[in-house]
Amino acid sequence: MGPLPAPVSGPSPPRGTSSRGPQPQGWPPGSPSCCEPGRGARAATATGSGGVSSSLGAAERGRERWPKAFLELGSQGRAMGPGRQLWLLFLLHLLTQAAPRSFVVDRERGVFLLDGAPFRYVSGSLHYSRVPSQLWSDRLHKMRMSGLNAVQVYVPWNYHEPQPGVYNFHGNRDLLAFLKAASSEDLLVILRPGPYICAEWEMGGLPSWLLRKPDIVLRTSDPDFLAAVDSWFHVLLPMVQPWLYHNGGNIISVQVENEYGSYYACDYRYMRHLAGLFRALLGDEIFLFTTDGPQGLSCGTLQGLYSTVDFGPADNMTEIFAMQRKYEPHGPLVRGAGKGSQKTMPMREGFDWFPFPFSLIFSLHLNLQVNSEYYTGWLDYWGGSHSTKDVKSVTSALQDILELGANVNMYMFHGGTNFGYWNGADWKKVYLPVTTSYDYDAPISEAGDLTPKLLAIRSVISKFQELPLGPLPLPSPKMKFGPVTLKLDGDLLDFLHVLCPDEPIRTHLPLTFEAVKQDYGFLLYRTWLPQNLTKPTRLWVQNNGIHDRAYVMLDGVFQGIMERDREEALLLTGQAGSTLDVLLENMGRISFGFNTRDFKGLVQPLVLGKVVLTDWQLFPLNVDDLMDSENRVFETQKRDMKSPSGPAFYSATFRLPGPAWDTFLYLPGWTKVPPIASNCWSWSMHLLRLKSSFWTDLSSMPLYTKILLLTFC
Repeated sequence: MGPLPAPVSGPSPPRGTSSRGPQPQGWPPGSPSCCEPGRGARAATATGSGGVSSSLGAAERGRERWPKAFLELGSQGRAMGPGRQLWLLFLLHLLTQAAPRSFVVDRERGVFLLDGAPFRYVSGSLHYSRVPSQLWSDRLHKMRMSGLNAVQVYVPWNYHEPQPGVYNFHGNRDLLAFLKAASSEDLLVILRPGPYICAEWEMGGLPSWLLRKPDIVLRTSDPDFLAAVDSWFHVLLPMVQPWLYHNGGNIISVQVENEYGSYYACDYRYMRHLAGLFRALLGDEIFLFTTDGPQGLSCGTLQGLYSTVDFGPADNMTEIFAMQRKYEPHGPLVRGAGKGSQKTMPMREGFDWFPFPFSLIFSLHLNLQVNSEYYTGWLDYWGGSHSTKDVKSVTSALQDILELGANVNMYMFHGGTNFGYWNGADWKKVYLPVTTSYDYDAPISEAGDLTPKLLAIRSVISKFQELPLGPLPLPSPKMKFGPVTLKLDGDLLDFLHVLCPDEPIRTHLPLTFEAVKQDYGFLLYRTWLPQNLTKPTRLWVQNNGIHDRAYVMLDGVFQGIMERDREEALLLTGQAGSTLDVLLENMGRISFGFNTRDFKGLVQPLVLGKVVLTDWQLFPLNVDDLMDSENRVFETQKRDMKSPSGPAFYSATFRLPGPAWDTFLYLPGWTKVPPIASNCWSWSMHLLRLKSSFWTDLSSMPLYTKILLLTFC
């Protein structure tokens, strides 16, 4: 149930929104509202110190209009006369004039208050880092038209500080532009700045350069880690501080860390440090909270931070919300209705301090239970099938949550795409890298289209609050090219001087990616056979030392794959002095699970038979250099165009058939498994400087476009 509105009226509502605002379930359409234009309303705006300007209409998102009974009932149940109605409206108008913007929790009575009025958010997750900035407004508009009043968003630290002290908040990384786009769609923001975010994102959002200090202990009060965190937040938090709701922006709450109770450390000094840092940089007025699974509440919560939970449709809502109540004893106030009545708790006493008719309003079911991640789908791993959650189970449990009066955020509402090298990985006894697509079976598809799941969710939301006026957006137009012929450009080894223009790094034993400051992508390890191998000899590594996938070549001829969590060895034959190249692929650092330190590369020496291989040359590869529009190495370099035996580059040039729309790249028969017969596979596909882009916005493509693929055949 949303809040009661302040008697104000902002500027005209944005596209697709109702000028009347949402009304609570059971209150008839057309009930008079003290906040409608012409009824003592005023226009008001607020500007924060950072130049943030927003309408108080944004605060009305999710609020319930005053019911007809509000104006018709007196303290004795008699109809109120016109004079008493006008007097009440005048008093409310004066209260609103004096009331500052605020988002707080009334713990004693178990309700969120937005500008002093009871409020419930129905939110959805969207990650700006997984959506091209040109499409932020489109996705946010579709979320608003689905009935949401808030958007929840992570801030990936590594996305904005790629190197120590080097910050990037431009283009697709322009966080403030995203906040502005959300404000334009009248969406409040629930900000999750970490420093750890999980999100199936590379290293859970932590920068890989932290691992250049190999003894660092992440997500603890380790001095090296805290120093880096403090430096980052002294840049980020002052930047978003003007966008806090009480400063005139749209950020109503900020999460501290993320699911910390699932991490092994359980370091309360660390959590207290973060809480103090957030308060120091954001002020005491901001609402801070934590999020944990039901088993993580003991270590993930902290006094002074509001504790929320996350769970999916198949989980036991009653038990999990009861566990949340254990850590928020003064929070949950539930009075169930209808279908959810068997899952309710008694309403707390103590509302008689409210003057009539507030006691009537508070007799409705209100609740401070919060599911910060209600899972609408699930992620995909390489080698697995596409994950789905059926519509019926998602909508049925969502209705139960809303009937309880709980606040909810749907994770994800739009998943998007893991562009670049930004996919993470899970650790569930084995290493599970996340795919390029982050579709998540979300209500808005990866391509940005509305799905049957969205329509069903929207229908559920409509039972609890009024939907925005206007039609639902149509699917975005798509381009179809048909088959595109790829041209062989040459073996990867042919371009080694371009991929690594500097001298190779020489070392006795292999070094990790982090040791040579290669954050992502590929690193080529080269040595030479120390002796003749007349019989097949095992090439192997101990202690699961391949992180994550190795492509082995001997004198340029592909020999096979060695992979993390696989014990298979390769059998080699060759002459002493033959060149042994091992191309290591970083498939994404662990973002959830045993993610203490996920170093990449050869983390253990390679062994040939019983001989540890030494005297290595390391080539950190910068594949992005080949994407430079001024780089014409493919056109100028002469090379042997025989069929490749190892990693090779292919490219294609094609003409747009008309206006530039979105499109998909479909690779039938291409897999990511060891080759069988003549199979080929591709993982690192660069499209418009975006690696592994299953889908991308092509609105800025030139008339002729080139696709480059790195394949392993």
